[in-house]
Amino acid sequence: MKSAKRFLSLSVRAVLGMLLLLLGIAGFFAFAAGFADYPVVPPSPKAKAWIRGAYHVHTTRSDGNGTPAKVAAAAKAAGLDFVVLTDHNDLKPPTATWMDGVLLIPGVELSTNAGHLAAFGMQRPLQDVKPWGPPEQAVAAVEAAGGTAVLAHPVQKKNPWTDEPTAHRVPGFELYSADTFFRQALRSPVSRLLPAVGASLINPVHGVMLLVAPEPEPTTRFLELARERTRLALCAHDAHGLPAYETVFSALDMEFPPELLSGPLSQDAREAAAQVTKALASTQALCVFRALGAPEGFALEGYDVQSREAPVGATLTVRLPEHVPGTVEVRVWGEGRLAPDGQHIELTGPGVVQVEVWAHAPGRFFGHEWRPWLVPSPVRVVPRAPGI
Repeated sequence: MKSAKRFLSLSVRAVLGMLLLLLGIAGFFAFAAGFADYPVVPPSPKAKAWIRGAYHVHTTRSDGNGTPAKVAAAAKAAGLDFVVLTDHNDLKPPTATWMDGVLLIPGVELSTNAGHLAAFGMQRPLQDVKPWGPPEQAVAAVEAAGGTAVLAHPVQKKNPWTDEPTAHRVPGFELYSADTFFRQALRSPVSRLLPAVGASLINPVHGVMLLVAPEPEPTTRFLELARERTRLALCAHDAHGLPAYETVFSALDMEFPPELLSGPLSQDAREAAAQVTKALASTQALCVFRALGAPEGFALEGYDVQSREAPVGATLTVRLPEHVPGTVEVRVWGEGRLAPDGQHIELTGPGVVQVEVWAHAPGRFFGHEWRPWLVPSPVRVVPRAPGI
């Protein structure tokens, strides 16, 4: 009996000691978060503000913990103009509406037996689709409704997209996902999750940004699919209310210049929703890790805007917002070679090229780590025309 009590006492002490150690580590990261300086790239006072919004957001209509009104309030506090709501299997979502100065746009995340399919911009109700049905049924329903289908968290360990034919058919792809970053951190609780949790105690946005650690699988899969047709890259919040909506909305968003709209954003909610969803589906919208800075001044030039293609041998040019040297760099994947000047990309062969701008962001301790900042859709590289 004494041995059992002694063992129990030692076990309790060990658990308490581990908890105290973890709290101490979290406290250290909380202390360091007080010195994290955002944004990395200061805003330009002369630049015309872009239209900002959240894509892939859940409410109490499915498994989110916030009502649409709460989501709208959080979006307003974060400076957003619109939110695309994608509640699970919500086949009859509310119509578009302006709420608290924020445009709430109906969308949906469909569950299929091959993964999840997000969709927005439907012009007609979804028909002939059943939750957890075949993927081709869901894709066909979105197409018939005039919407844009997107592979939701397609390579995530939980609910990845597993059907190959429809993967090649769907135009959209969630290249970066806040929810996926969180799930990845769960697999590294000490090195990734604990620093983020500790930082969140002092600086919630910094806590979210510490979760942003891209892995190679999504980009590899995305480039593979983008070789055959123009693809739309999206950054998904996949927000459920934890972390708080406002925190995630402040960390990243989808943005586009107002020139991409056909005139001013309409005060009629349905018309405004059509304007925004058309812009999002155009491949000209930009994923922005907004905590790092505003995108005004960025441009990717040298390709045909309508087809989003450029021939082998052409040169793409990256126009960067004003920044302190050494805080920003261009990164290239696929069929492109970055010039020594860091802003020109020579297209080296048929295929696809992904160009992103990364920023030297506050790190887990007191240093800095490179993180994605501006993420456009890829450019397809096509063979040069004969005789040229």
